[in-house]
Amino acid sequence: MGEYVIQVKNVGMEFNLSQEKVDNLKEYVIKLLKRELFYQEFWALKDVSFNIEKGDRVGIIGLNGAGKSTILKIIAGVMKPTKGSVRTKGRIVPLLELGGGFDPNYTGRENVFLNGAMLGYSKEFLEEKYDEIVEFSEIEQFMDVPLKNYSSGMSARLGFSIASVVEPEILILDEVLSVGDERFRKKSNERIMELFNKGITVLFSSHSTHQIRKLCNKAIWIEKGRVVMQGNSNEVCKQYGLSNQ
Repeated sequence: MGEYVIQVKNVGMEFNLSQEKVDNLKEYVIKLLKRELFYQEFWALKDVSFNIEKGDRVGIIGLNGAGKSTILKIIAGVMKPTKGSVRTKGRIVPLLELGGGFDPNYTGRENVFLNGAMLGYSKEFLEEKYDEIVEFSEIEQFMDVPLKNYSSGMSARLGFSIASVVEPEILILDEVLSVGDERFRKKSNERIMELFNKGITVLFSSHSTHQIRKLCNKAIWIEKGRVVMQGNSNEVCKQYGLSNQ
């Protein structure tokens, strides 16, 4: 048995879904004080447990809404589970919502340091890697322009360049990244494959059995927030395919 770098134990994630429409903050506060707000419990994850060994490339497969993105965000530390525990060992680079921590009123240059700090990079490291980040993003002429004037593709380029500037021990990917135009998308995918080939641990979500078989040696099938099956990627994908015919 190898070394476990991710241990997920009995994780549950509950969301409260509002059952009524509240048009403004004042109405919300009034209803809250009068205890007139009603919510419906929704468990996105229920008692999810699995272990991932160092060097594994694990695909999380399931239909849209199965809970794939939620478990990735919990492992990445973006969300805290309602119950259960997650233990990780090693530097994690999450390529989830690229540029999710950007401030639209700050320039591209300022957002490099803001977003990088949120990912745990030191100011000294970001200063050292700044030119590399800008060069890879290919938006050098816009670095002193506020992000609110960027296109969504430009923001994603910058987000990807910041997140991928460090070599991770654990890479977390939510679906296949679509970053910028076709040429930049090819370049970003080449960088990801370089990381794959270096033997780092990868956690990758998808609803495509083809992608899971191609990229992963193991797989975890999640359905309605629960783990249905885990093990060899070919076996899991085979059963998942049969159940969704």
